[in-house]
Amino acid sequence: MSASFTSRVFETRTIRLGDTEETILHGGRHLFGRLPDAFAGIEQIGVIGWSSQGPAQAQNLRDSLEGSAIRVKVGLREGSSSMAKAADAGFTRENGTLGEMYDVIRESDLSLLLISDAAMAENYRRVFDALRSGKTLGLSHGFLLAHLQSIGEYFPADVNVIGVCPKGMGPSVRRLYEQGKEVNGAGINCSFAVEQDIDGRATDYALGWAVALGSPCTFMTTLESEYKSDIFGERGILLGAVHGIAESLYRRLVDNGMSHDEAFLNSAQSITGPISKTISRSGLKAVYEELSEAEQATFRKTYCAAYHPAKDILSEIYDDVACGNEVRSVINATRRHGEYPMGKIDGTEMWQTGVRVRADTSRNYAPIHAETAAVYMATMMAQADLLRERGHPYSEIANESIIEAVDSLNPYMDYKGVSFMVDNCSTTARLGARKWAPRFDYIIQQQAFTAADGGEVQDESLFDEFERSPIHEVLSVCAELRPAVDISVFG
Repeated sequence: MSASFTSRVFETRTIRLGDTEETILHGGRHLFGRLPDAFAGIEQIGVIGWSSQGPAQAQNLRDSLEGSAIRVKVGLREGSSSMAKAADAGFTRENGTLGEMYDVIRESDLSLLLISDAAMAENYRRVFDALRSGKTLGLSHGFLLAHLQSIGEYFPADVNVIGVCPKGMGPSVRRLYEQGKEVNGAGINCSFAVEQDIDGRATDYALGWAVALGSPCTFMTTLESEYKSDIFGERGILLGAVHGIAESLYRRLVDNGMSHDEAFLNSAQSITGPISKTISRSGLKAVYEELSEAEQATFRKTYCAAYHPAKDILSEIYDDVACGNEVRSVINATRRHGEYPMGKIDGTEMWQTGVRVRADTSRNYAPIHAETAAVYMATMMAQADLLRERGHPYSEIANESIIEAVDSLNPYMDYKGVSFMVDNCSTTARLGARKWAPRFDYIIQQQAFTAADGGEVQDESLFDEFERSPIHEVLSVCAELRPAVDISVFG
């Protein structure tokens, strides 16, 4: 796919990632003054929905467009309990910034459809009917396209269709924006896509949307590539895999004689603390380089034992996403049970131990544990490699497999555990994480650990491939474009 674009409003940059060149927009608050030009012809932006992304995007857009003539109006189901929450954030009927969702769509020039994925599948025809000809539909996920493809339908031909997809959960989008009010360039990276452009304005509409959200780096994708990498990624290393890996590692450490508290520190907290922070600031290789010689030997053996089992499951997930199985699974699950409640995922011994460990302010800081780092990074690399094999651009790979994990999601798990991370995400992500985490737990225990312990000859070339991977250079380029501040989950 081409990752090159031009803008009539914003100055773009070309960067080299691996063996490819990609165009990006380096955002920041200094660009807010250009937003009226980017949104030329738009008098009202309707933000439809108030779940994970809705509150963040509505407030960020309103704040970024303050002083302009463009109104941001929230649209919700009549009688929705979210109306009170929107009003608490300043969107009210009295000031003309809150209304019934279909009325808001009918009166808006740009409608951002941020309702749950399952609700999109149930209500897309009414949404399409409410869209006026010549207006623009905005999506922050390609799920609706995936659903339409699975039933042989498509978007109306007389509207623009764009996507702006933050590489983090809604609370992160808002949190980093607020932290960055005094620091230019703080925010969550976004991908953008132009699915349908009827008037030549769609690209600048999308870029303006991303800038207004606070995106420090916006890169191009397609809605199809986005939904495949996103739905796949959240079932993989972003949510499902990290949950399953942590559970498996914790039990292994306890079985090998480590105390429960120390096992938690050396598994989950090792991942979300020093491993994530080192990857974020210095790259993947730096984690390995911080280990002792003996620990490096353990890392290499465990990495080679874990890579193929992890990639087997990741390949299955990707294929299930690409063929529509995961999309149908989400729709069927919500039809069976509704969106809430979902099963509890933090009641095991490990996560209850974590509550105690986090409450102990005198505890030791978590170390980089060699086996933990090896399993986690083998899965992360397997995911990145698979996405490259399936034709995804490096910008998308780096963000969906590494940057989003260590900079946006893991800080939530570090602060309050796995449920606080997973259940701040979309219904699609929550369902997928619950479905696939046990599979990663099982395969790591059954295949990776038994291979590492059994002295089986591993494919040692896997570690050589890790050291030579272009992803290291890609991450070093991306590091220059990372948010200007680290997210403070609890601030």
